[in-house]
Amino acid sequence: MAHACWRQLNTRRTEHVLNADPSVQIRLLELQGLDTALDRLTYQARTLPVLARVTELEARLNDLRSLIVAGETQVSDLQREQNKADTDVEQVRERSRRDQDRLDSGVVTSPRDLEALQHEIGSLARRQGDLEEVELDVMERLEEAQAHLSELVAERTTVLANLESASAERDESLAALGEESKGVRTERDVIASEIPDELSALYEKLRAQHDGVGAAALYRGRCEGCRLEISPTEISRIRSAEPDAIVRCEECRRILVRTPESGL
Repeated sequence: MAHACWRQLNTRRTEHVLNADPSVQIRLLELQGLDTALDRLTYQARTLPVLARVTELEARLNDLRSLIVAGETQVSDLQREQNKADTDVEQVRERSRRDQDRLDSGVVTSPRDLEALQHEIGSLARRQGDLEEVELDVMERLEEAQAHLSELVAERTTVLANLESASAERDESLAALGEESKGVRTERDVIASEIPDELSALYEKLRAQHDGVGAAALYRGRCEGCRLEISPTEISRIRSAEPDAIVRCEECRRILVRTPESGL
């Protein structure tokens, strides 16, 4: 493992940098690649399309549970209402039958009583008609409520099946990404152990400041971190720096790793 120490880089500005063997710097670049891969895998795990599907299905399932409870309550209320309407109609029919039987039996002989009985039979017939309309209205509303409830229950069955499938797909995808991450992390730990503590601390600090990228290759005069061209003056400074000097991009301040393709 290369020894790290602080030293002043130039007189243009007061800045201390670390020294690390060029091979260690290359390993730092490899470490960055693995960290980028881990960040990508974490992002993939967090943004799997199936996660949104699972959330959507769970929300719909919760809605359906509430709707089904409300539907069952409505059906129950309408069933009680229909039972009452049925009872009311049957009571009027029974009374009308009794009156008609009295009328047909000839028991009532007084003209006044006959007129009253006929009037009551007529009133009961009108009352029965009104109650039968109520009964029919309740029956229709009950049938609609039962049909709607059946649709909700059928949809719940479908949503549950889809949720089970989506959850299985989610678990399978997350498990695969987890296994891939585990392999990358194992490789990362090996390389991280080769990086000097001071350099590692700087790298982690820069990663936190620059969207997960703390070290980047200098490629043909360009920083691969910010993708900007390095000025000729800065290139000249980097070219004259010692091979073990840790140089930084003048624009984004990330660690710049020199390679044979740096264009120096």
